[in-house]
Amino acid sequence: MRFPSLCRSLLLAAALPATSLTVAAQSARVNATDSVNIRKIYDEALARGQSYENLRELTGRIGGRLSGSPQAEQAVQWGKTTMEKMGLDRVYLQEVMVPHWVRGAKEKAQVRGAKGKGISLNVCALGGSVGTNGKIKAQVIEVQSLQELAALPADKVKGKLVFFNRPMNPLYIETGRAYGEAGDQRRSGAAEAAKRGAVGALVRSLSLAHDDFPHTGTMRYEDGVAQVPAAALSTNGADELSQLLKADKNLTVELEMSCQTLPEVKSYNVVGEIKGSKYPDEIITVGGHLDSWDLAQGAHDDGTGCVQSMEVLRLLKASGLRPERTVRAVLFMNEENGTRGGNKYAELAKAAQEKHLAAMESDGGGFTPRGFSIEADPATVRKVQQWEPLFVPYGSGDITPGHGGTDIGPLKGQAKALIGYNCDDQRYFDIHHTAADTFDKVNRRELELGGASMAALIYLLSKYGL
Repeated sequence: MRFPSLCRSLLLAAALPATSLTVAAQSARVNATDSVNIRKIYDEALARGQSYENLRELTGRIGGRLSGSPQAEQAVQWGKTTMEKMGLDRVYLQEVMVPHWVRGAKEKAQVRGAKGKGISLNVCALGGSVGTNGKIKAQVIEVQSLQELAALPADKVKGKLVFFNRPMNPLYIETGRAYGEAGDQRRSGAAEAAKRGAVGALVRSLSLAHDDFPHTGTMRYEDGVAQVPAAALSTNGADELSQLLKADKNLTVELEMSCQTLPEVKSYNVVGEIKGSKYPDEIITVGGHLDSWDLAQGAHDDGTGCVQSMEVLRLLKASGLRPERTVRAVLFMNEENGTRGGNKYAELAKAAQEKHLAAMESDGGGFTPRGFSIEADPATVRKVQQWEPLFVPYGSGDITPGHGGTDIGPLKGQAKALIGYNCDDQRYFDIHHTAADTFDKVNRRELELGGASMAALIYLLSKYGL
């Protein structure tokens, strides 16, 4: 067993005056104890981890869990029952009203050229889109950005389908950065197209993969702007349509979608907690979002984050590490198309005048852990970075300033630090928001290592505070 922090502390002690040796020795003992306890957490996770089997049950028995759906309701009961079986100090629900959008029958799209022969495209409606009310058929104009659309003459756009075909930038090492930059066309493309008189929008899927899976995701309309249908094309379909347009600029696309928005539905965040042994009024939250898109099982997005968050509590209990501060696992509802759960959690915390020390979120998949991103003032970030050596032996010692997470974002100003769990994201956007996001894409060992990394950092936060 290696103790990087212990070794470093002992070397420093040799150079200190005698009056400082006691402090250095105390620091060394703390680091040695922490190394041993963190090893206990990892041993428990790797030998007896429950994240993988919990995920198997969530995805296999319930599947996709879009807010407002019967499956989302089943997932709430599953989360509550699962945490009750863990013997936590408290398990409860937080009521929240959520949107209820339904996809309806499978979407259809065909390209028709001068000869009238139809070529099918792989498409899916973007979340929140209106339907086509039967079929719409229109010529297509291809653009690379919202800015290019805005610069076009009105007569070039009116009555057409606007095809947004800007790919994610493959040159970025961090794929999340590429996703964020390309996401404006999905979120706002339909509204901007409608402002120019278009009848709908087609959007290249947000993925670096070249395949036939269309990627859904939320989109937004604007008040006072006509609501036109919006669909995602698979990356292969987008490439094919672009090539066909080069040969025939007058071709048309026929689109059929039956999606619609229904009245809002009552749902819940699921909360389980272990009370702190010394500072029960100081709260550390860890969570993932229980809802998912409806195309698949929502395994990586974000079933993995939910089971890892619950596993944090189990790992602390099983390792005999009673947290000094209260640790609370939250399965947030409605991250995908509204963030109502995260907002409600922060609203209730503020109303109750709760003291949140930190909040952590896992919403980047269940891949190999790499570290954490910290959204806090520089001094707090440096405080957390002092623990990096304890994580290096486990491959998760990359602790940097950065984004905490969507569901914990509303806690900004209440919590001293918002922390994002980071894992290897190179494969994430191949399956994100697609029919390919299934349980078989999750590796047991990677998933359990991630839960252990989260539990280890929360153990340190609970012991030392910020």
